[in-house]
Amino acid sequence: MTAVIAAAGSGERLGAGGPKAFVPLGGRPMIAWSLDACLACGSVAAVVVAVPAGHPHRLQDVVTVDGGRTRAESVANALTAVDTELVAIHDAARPLLTPALLDALVAELVANPDADAIIAAAPVTDTVKKVRGKFRASGERDIPQVSETVDRTELWAAQTPQVFRTAALRAALEVDDDARDAATDEAMLIEAAGGKVLVHDPGAANLKVTTPLDLRVAELLLGERAMG
Repeated sequence: MTAVIAAAGSGERLGAGGPKAFVPLGGRPMIAWSLDACLACGSVAAVVVAVPAGHPHRLQDVVTVDGGRTRAESVANALTAVDTELVAIHDAARPLLTPALLDALVAELVANPDADAIIAAAPVTDTVKKVRGKFRASGERDIPQVSETVDRTELWAAQTPQVFRTAALRAALEVDDDARDAATDEAMLIEAAGGKVLVHDPGAANLKVTTPLDLRVAELLLGERAMG
């Protein structure tokens, strides 16, 4: 069985004045959508939510722990409440999570015992530019300048959920604070430790809510899903 750690995160880009996970979405806190999906998974034994210390959270059917100063610290805190062989990490700012996606990730990791983790990720479809330095344009205004176009054929955009062998994740977190805090996701720590990380394309929309426009799109997509 698997435990799920839901990262509540902050509300910085939305300007909500509080944790992003508790911003209203479709008449409910955003995190509620992810929790429903996790609790509906046959492969999930427990859900642990890391929330900012002191936040007046009210969550049913889950374990709550105080989040840390960084994402990695929050995950480390939540791992103290995990005793399953596998653990999934999910960003509550991705409210379109489905039970089918999480169950599929767990099944693929179980079927590949030599792998340490598997992540939801999508192939990059946009043309990607590397930008270095500034160009002094007319009016003495500095604007970013393209230095090269990056080959996108092997590029994938990482998402959550990400599923790990719990022992491998705990070991990967045992690095110095600077290295741990510099990691933008937990899979990066597994990679740095020499572990094997697999990729699973979620296919359907798995949007991350970062801006008010994202919030509106997520609300529309959840409404369409409810209508079948």
